[in-house]
Amino acid sequence: MNKQQAWYKQFWPWFLIILPLCAVLASINLLFLSIDNKDSLVSEDYYKDGKAINMDLKKIKHAKQLGMQFELLVDDNEITITQHGGDSYLAALNVEFFHPTIEKRDFGQVVTADGDKSYRIKLATPLAGAWEVRLEGFDQSWRIQKRLEIKDDAQYWLN
Repeated sequence: MNKQQAWYKQFWPWFLIILPLCAVLASINLLFLSIDNKDSLVSEDYYKDGKAINMDLKKIKHAKQLGMQFELLVDDNEITITQHGGDSYLAALNVEFFHPTIEKRDFGQVVTADGDKSYRIKLATPLAGAWEVRLEGFDQSWRIQKRLEIKDDAQYWLN
């Protein structure tokens, strides 16, 4: 007479338990991943952002009225910014670089003109790829902003 084994000693009950258990563990893993890696592109206050955009547009229009135009040279680990249009501006510049998808790569710096009226920024690593570049006067009365596909040893015009 064959004695029947206990259920926990058989293959099929464990097979049927493992399948849903794997789905539950994968769901918990995805939950932790989604909590740890929040999307930095989502804004929490759309109304304030909309008002800020309108202020930015006024600054951009003011820069166009002044005829501000800058040349941006990228060479290895240095960025050189030189003014070529508008009234001579020798005060400090707020220069900001925004990466379109990775917020941690964004950086900004306040730079002053050197002896040949150029603004220089030293970089730890070379820039490459898509960047949103923003130049703003130290008094924050005007702004120039442009999206660039930056390559090494290249020249760009910001106006």
